Amino acid sequence: MDGTRLPRGGLAAFATGSFGMGIWVTVPGLLLLYFLTDVLAVAPLLAGAALLVPKIADVVLHPWVGTVSDAGLARHGSRRRLLLAGCALVLPFAALFAVPAGLSGPAAAGWVAVAFVAGNLLFAAYQVPYLSTPADLAIGYHERTRLMGFRMVVLTVGILASGLAAPLLAGREDPTRAGYATMALVLGGLMLAAMLAGVAGVGRLAATAPLERPRSGPALLAALRDRQFRPLAGSYLAMSTTSHLVLAAVPYYTEYELGRPRLTTVLVAAFLAPALLATPAWVALARRWGKQRGLLLAQAVFVAGCLVLAAGAAAGVAVLVAAVAVLGVAFAALQLLPFSMLPDVVAASGRPESAGSYTGVWTAADSLGGALGPYVYAACLALGGFVAGADATAQPASAVTWIRLGFGAVPAALMLAAIVLQRRYRLDASASAGEPAATREAV
Repeated sequence: MDGTRLPRGGLAAFATGSFGMGIWVTVPGLLLLYFLTDVLAVAPLLAGAALLVPKIADVVLHPWVGTVSDAGLARHGSRRRLLLAGCALVLPFAALFAVPAGLSGPAAAGWVAVAFVAGNLLFAAYQVPYLSTPADLAIGYHERTRLMGFRMVVLTVGILASGLAAPLLAGREDPTRAGYATMALVLGGLMLAAMLAGVAGVGRLAATAPLERPRSGPALLAALRDRQFRPLAGSYLAMSTTSHLVLAAVPYYTEYELGRPRLTTVLVAAFLAPALLATPAWVALARRWGKQRGLLLAQAVFVAGCLVLAAGAAAGVAVLVAAVAVLGVAFAALQLLPFSMLPDVVAASGRPESAGSYTGVWTAADSLGGALGPYVYAACLALGGFVAGADATAQPASAVTWIRLGFGAVPAALMLAAIVLQRRYRLDASASAGEPAATREAV
């Protein structure tokens, strides 16, 4: 394998793009379901559908964007044009939360759904070529982990910063339409600046380890037929669904199960801060144990943490915060390792020039998981008889029960499914064989 070592400056610039991506991934996942049900008075199942349908469209859009990205690389020698187009994501991001004053209920759900479709398409235009970079570059097994380790640290900072700032900007315990609109404008500006920096970072890395110009057409069918890619992507779909469910559930869990809405910020911080600190440790563990074994360990740890959360308020706030912190440690690996395994699969496929096609299918699974998570939790709310727009005293006991189970037991079951799928992945040992020692240095 190639022993090229990427410069830290280029890695940092590239990783900065993930700060903007973290805002898009976090804010809608954390607040949009709550915004629909508790501010816009949309019924839970309709609110879940407004988030699910645009994401289902991504199953088609993302692979198509992947073929467009590969074609751009073949024609121009880079994926830069598509990356720049994706920076327009800031516009639909603002529109998601700037719902006109006269809209509520089904009409508001329709507005959000349309804005979400536009946002998801532009996010794909950025995400697919951005995440194709590790497979494009002439680097080896461990250097891909190092590259994605830098990305994971900055992504976590973006998730943490936006996850803490968004509820505060929206109005803390009494969020308003105006507060949500202000939040979207402020965070949208930060998103744009970070994404532009990421575009520059891709160029700097390509100057060190040149991209391979495609020699053939898109390989969408090859990606779908790849026996190593399918279990990896399927497991990541379950992981993505689980993590997005947990994010969507936090405001409900703190308000209705714990009776302390201010704990939303505490739990988000407890989830994300350990992920930031744990990333270098997961990079080192993957170098010693391999990515597959590290990922299976992280999945098992996540299941254990979720089972503690299923106990609810009876476990005590300190225990619950500690359990969320454990989830955060596991979450770092759930983001780092699958994304560094994806370029390993592309390299092993014999079609490294078609990284965009593989990445398009991958990000479609990621996006679908981003919708399934909130929708599954919305289904839990509906099953419990949750009353949209009502305060805690007006909710039936069954709603509170399913708010708790949806935050603990359901994510545990989904992560167990991810483990079953992940165990079918067999590439890791052969992918790491013969890796040059020069690429095994610390991040």
